[in-house]
Amino acid sequence: MNNKLRYTFLLCGSLMANMLQAQSVMETELNSNWEFARRDDTTWRTATVPGTVHTDLMTHHLIPDPFIGMNEKAVQWVDKKDWLYRTRFEVTETMLQQDVVELDFRGLDTYADVYVNEHLVLQSHNMFVPAKVNVKEWLHTGSNHLRILFHSPINQNMPQFLRDNLVYPAGNDASDIPLSIYARKTPYHFGWDWGPRIVTSGVWQPVYLRAWSRTDIQDAWLQQQSLTDKAAVINAAVTFNTTRAGNYIIKIESPDKAFPAATLNAALQTGKQTVNLPFNISKPRRWWPDGLGDPYLYQVKVAVLEGKQVIATRSLKIGLRTVEVINEPDSMGISFYVKVNGKPVFMKGGNYIPQDNFLPRVTDNQYRKLFSDMKTSHFNMVRVWGGGVYEKDLFYDLADENGILVWQDFLFACSFYPSDTAFLENVKQEAVANITRLRNHPSLALWCGNNEIAVAIKNWGWKDSYGYTETQWQQLVQGYDRLFKELLPQEVKAYDPGRFYFHSSPISNWGTPEDFTKGDNHYWGIWHGMEWFDAFNTHIPRFMSEYGFQSFPDIHTVRRFTTEQERDIYSPVMLSHQKSSTRGNTAIKTYLLHYYREPKDFESLLYVNHVLQAEGMRIGIEAHRRAMPYCMGTLYWQVNDCWPGPSWSGRDYYGRWKALQYFVKKAFSPVLVSNVVEKGDLRTFLISDLPANEKVTLQMQLLDFGGKVLWQKELPGITAFAGKSMSVHDIAPAELLKGADTGKVIFYTKVVKDNKLLTENVFYFANVREMELPDPDIRTTVTAGTSGTIEVRVSTTNLARNIYLLLDKDQDSHFSDNYFDLLPGHEATITLSTRMSAEQVKEQLKVISLRDTFKN
Repeated sequence: MNNKLRYTFLLCGSLMANMLQAQSVMETELNSNWEFARRDDTTWRTATVPGTVHTDLMTHHLIPDPFIGMNEKAVQWVDKKDWLYRTRFEVTETMLQQDVVELDFRGLDTYADVYVNEHLVLQSHNMFVPAKVNVKEWLHTGSNHLRILFHSPINQNMPQFLRDNLVYPAGNDASDIPLSIYARKTPYHFGWDWGPRIVTSGVWQPVYLRAWSRTDIQDAWLQQQSLTDKAAVINAAVTFNTTRAGNYIIKIESPDKAFPAATLNAALQTGKQTVNLPFNISKPRRWWPDGLGDPYLYQVKVAVLEGKQVIATRSLKIGLRTVEVINEPDSMGISFYVKVNGKPVFMKGGNYIPQDNFLPRVTDNQYRKLFSDMKTSHFNMVRVWGGGVYEKDLFYDLADENGILVWQDFLFACSFYPSDTAFLENVKQEAVANITRLRNHPSLALWCGNNEIAVAIKNWGWKDSYGYTETQWQQLVQGYDRLFKELLPQEVKAYDPGRFYFHSSPISNWGTPEDFTKGDNHYWGIWHGMEWFDAFNTHIPRFMSEYGFQSFPDIHTVRRFTTEQERDIYSPVMLSHQKSSTRGNTAIKTYLLHYYREPKDFESLLYVNHVLQAEGMRIGIEAHRRAMPYCMGTLYWQVNDCWPGPSWSGRDYYGRWKALQYFVKKAFSPVLVSNVVEKGDLRTFLISDLPANEKVTLQMQLLDFGGKVLWQKELPGITAFAGKSMSVHDIAPAELLKGADTGKVIFYTKVVKDNKLLTENVFYFANVREMELPDPDIRTTVTAGTSGTIEVRVSTTNLARNIYLLLDKDQDSHFSDNYFDLLPGHEATITLSTRMSAEQVKEQLKVISLRDTFKN
């Protein structure tokens, strides 16, 4: 047998001397020797677990890669079939002597019948609910057989559609008959306006065989009861599954001696029960979000002993903090902001979708790179959007470690859902499983019932466009209330009391001025409403939880799914990857030609589209931050991609940074200087998210494109107030320009402290389309830097707009800055991560600016 058998000795830190007496728990990950077959076929082939049917079929070259070309259409038959998976595993006599030998499925996708030695032991019907089943009675010493039948989700749900005799308004479901609403399976698998329709099946999370006796820790909830500078009081609510009633000792301790141990003698009965054990932490260190302090985590070990023998342990980490979401009437409307440790904090971040349509192939390193990129970009919040998944534990662990708060949606988006008893019971199990799994994380800030359904009911015209009768409509609305206003808040209150819940995001629509005074908002006037980017300066809500603009991936990514002949945005392949089919490429082209000149070729179009997206979103981010404390958050759509194609992301499917991500990093910087024309004046704002006030110097210049200073002013000793936005300088444009051509000058501002640059910004009085940009005469010097990096020094003679650095033959390279403006007389030193040598970089480096892309 190739399955790796792990004997995990469960030891409590201070009980190392009792190691020889410790109870041995046998745990086997069933991750090898798997085979799969179509149910109506007799051919068995090797399979990967965790995995999916589609990826196994690709491994055997039975289907093409759906991410390449137009292959997505060629794999639509897979979800109409039933699939079988099987493996054999060894069971020893020692294992069978234990009280329980259980199969522990962390995730089955989605309709699955599980057989052990041909006995049906489990039926699963929810992708998000883990399942444990004691299979001891069906096991024998030696080789045992595990078989899983995955039913086609399409065939499984079609009878429900026929029963209901109505079409649910699941507009993002890319099938002719939208069945996604019936399956408790991630919605985006059925298609979305940024991703393909690939409806997977398979063992998508690990499977374990566990053997244990007496009692097992099912859950340990470390609930913070109170927190002051003097002490934190924690209640450890430990849930046991016990096979032998008796007297046990429950112990809570700190492996690194950060707090004294607490013990309790408990008489456990057979079955499941919860024991409460409070403990204190003196002079606690608080957990802070990124930018405000250390996201400090305490290590906690929970152990249960019988006499001196350790029966089971669980290791956890907790962060001590208070998080409040303030959503209540105030003098400006209805607020929506987050307080951490009593301090209002402006939320900076984005909306996260799953990183792949094939979830099991997302590696731990990809998760770490994602969080590294978010932290580098000054995120303090990420929204786990309601059409994706409850992420794996590593995601939330990394959020804890990096000080990034998590806005967690329940997994419902953009549609009504059934509300029959069976469906609601299925959802209840899902909610309980994931609330209890995630509630220990200090990064978890709030629960939200769904994405956009409440605003859709009021504003999207569903009743008339779907032809619902009045009776049908009322049943659908009442079903919404049962699910999102009754069931989910009840489960949050029962299993995670004190955590903020609201039934739907956004709270307000974006159609009227009043909408922007109430709660959170998804503003899509730009893109869907075809308003120009300046509308970001006037359409500012109390909390912006969604907004965005589309771009194509960069040329490296496009090359991976196209041939050279297909590299035109209107080619069939490019159009097949554009899932925003109602607007998509037409919107991109319309906005691009409004602000920029027509690009000369395909690669230039990709680059200008990146700049267009980034510049537009920068306007929005700066507007939201300037409006603090009226506006207290900006979460752009979207952080990442699930496949290679056009979308609203800042990082593409391969993790490559678009211009947007570089602009987000600067616009989210702890100290920001921002310029805007308001009420006839050019106003300069100083915004600070620092934990304390800072004395800084503001320097301002009006320059022509050759670097000649036409006006300048310095304001030394001004205060960047912690957590505030302030207008620090106003001037009428006419007074500043004094007749200068607006298409030939820039307004440059920077903030320094002790000669160190904190932030800088360039304000343009005209669109690029109206500018006569000079030849920038860009010069580069490439040298080997420290720690194996490469440094690229860039300088110019004249203004260079949006300098773009590219290694044409290294698709994994990353520049520390890109798409940046460089003023004449200034020099930028960029760090490059690449496998190439400095000499190779010199040969491969391409450098362009906007002027180089003009068709004429």
